[in-house]
Amino acid sequence: REEKTSSTAVLSYTVLYRDELLQRLMECDVIVYNISEDAEVTDEATWAVSALHSEMEHFRSPKMFILVSTVMTWAMTKPADPDDPEVPLIEDDFRRKRPHPSFKEQASAEKLVLKLGKTKKSKLSTYVVAAGLQYGMGEGVFHYFFKASWLGELSSVPVFGSGANITPAIHVYDLACIVQNIIDHKPKTHYFIAVDDSKNTLEDIVKVTTAHMVFLKNSFNGKQTDLDQLSLNLRIEPVLLRDMFNLRWVCESGIIENIDSVVEEYKQTRRLLPIKICLLGPPAVGKTSVAAHLCKHYKLHHITVKEATEEKIKHLEMLQQSDGENENDEALKEAQELLDSLKDSLSQRGDQLDDENVLRIIREKLNSKPCRNQGFVLDGYPITYEQAKELFFDEDMEKDPRSKLLPHNKKIIPEYIFSLDATDEFLKERVRNLPQSVAEEMHYTQDEFLQRLSTFREANTEDDTVLNYFDELEIHPEHIGDNIDDTENRAVIEKIIEVVGGAMNYGPTQKEQAEEERKRAVERHQQLIQEAAEMELIEAVEKARMTVVLEEWNKNVKEVKKQEHELLETRSIPMRHYLMKYVIPTLTQGLLECCKVKPEDPVDFLAEYFLRNSSED
Repeated sequence: REEKTSSTAVLSYTVLYRDELLQRLMECDVIVYNISEDAEVTDEATWAVSALHSEMEHFRSPKMFILVSTVMTWAMTKPADPDDPEVPLIEDDFRRKRPHPSFKEQASAEKLVLKLGKTKKSKLSTYVVAAGLQYGMGEGVFHYFFKASWLGELSSVPVFGSGANITPAIHVYDLACIVQNIIDHKPKTHYFIAVDDSKNTLEDIVKVTTAHMVFLKNSFNGKQTDLDQLSLNLRIEPVLLRDMFNLRWVCESGIIENIDSVVEEYKQTRRLLPIKICLLGPPAVGKTSVAAHLCKHYKLHHITVKEATEEKIKHLEMLQQSDGENENDEALKEAQELLDSLKDSLSQRGDQLDDENVLRIIREKLNSKPCRNQGFVLDGYPITYEQAKELFFDEDMEKDPRSKLLPHNKKIIPEYIFSLDATDEFLKERVRNLPQSVAEEMHYTQDEFLQRLSTFREANTEDDTVLNYFDELEIHPEHIGDNIDDTENRAVIEKIIEVVGGAMNYGPTQKEQAEEERKRAVERHQQLIQEAAEMELIEAVEKARMTVVLEEWNKNVKEVKKQEHELLETRSIPMRHYLMKYVIPTLTQGLLECCKVKPEDPVDFLAEYFLRNSSED
């Protein structure tokens, strides 16, 4: 369910039980199973052909079953001519074929499919297509090399084995065309070999996809089945295809001869499209920090005049120090002359190159493989209309009379132009707040900065500015103002990302994913610690508050009790006065009389005494 549905499919089914799947297969005239790249499909394919065979009597119309297998079922076959190993195997050698140990299940599936197709051909006809290693679109087994080449992160690409093995291959479009021809023509032959005309070695294929390579045995980072296929050494030729079908080949001559179109398909299929950005604006507006963030976000290459110059000089110096290994004398001489020219220009102009050398270095950088593959952020250059015109000039386009635009190289011209700006006062204040060491390193001391700012403003008040150049090419710049004191330029970065959109690359590597997960784990841990600390603080504050409340409560209760006591005391005074005046004297006399008389029942005596006295009173 998680897989994307093919845009060419009329209907798609997911997670079907086999009885449900059989019902769907019974509705089809042609069933194609591809077991060439996914061995797990082999079991289902053998079940499907067996189930259809058992249901032949219930077919409403004839059915065709095509099994797309792999030439790995021929991997261990002995050469057609032991005396001449260059003689290729053909379909007639089918009965001699021996599979690779890891592809015995596919070989058994081939035999079963052919066997069941012989029972009643009018009801169920079966075909097997043994396909070479597939390339085109996503590149399949060759994807590792294409990805390594596109990323450009490795100085050498490790390859399994020696690389001298003959690797039979076929473009996926051509394989599809062969299957379509079988469906259309219903040939009497039921086993076909599907490979192109090339006899390329693995070394030939990898060299054409990568700039540098080294062969390191057992160092390939891939699945075991991929390793098995890449180690295949097989001379095999499809004879029957050419005799029976009039194929319209896409890559008949093989991957090497058609590498440009194959690479373009690869990029389009995997959406590996370069993002080319140019940031322009006055000094201290934040171009470099914004560029660095964009490069990290989109995995692009940061190009500045200073860094590109330093990189070029370092490269030329390394060429000289290599003692000419793998370099001819003429190339070394040219490199030395260029190095001397760059150093002389820097010394004469105070660490700044002349326009001619800067244009040469930046153009070379823009045309470099990493920048052409992933893209770039061109930081603060070109500055003038003439520089832009010269930098992106394309001679081939100049010769095209149909083009109404200025001649420009579409492969290196930026797609997005962002003009960052701020008021002079804002920029001056930002520079004044920089540490002295940083200001000196960036040439932002007061005199230098004011001079650079003045030069920039003058260059952008003319009619022919660098922004006008891009406007004429219908690449309209986005103007972004920034007068907010935000050292990280968050608002500017968010605006640019909104305009550019999502990244078009392989996304984070495993190492980057692990680092990102580690950061998230640290952040979660810190968040938990912070939440626990906040909870402890809340509890402490609440406890302190309750202590104060309780103390206040106890104080109030004490005060209430005191007031109640005083109130009772106050209210008891009249009663005491009454008792002292009327009751106590009589009670005293009664007790004295009781003591004199000593009656048997003192209480009764006192009661009668009180009664008599109250009557007398």
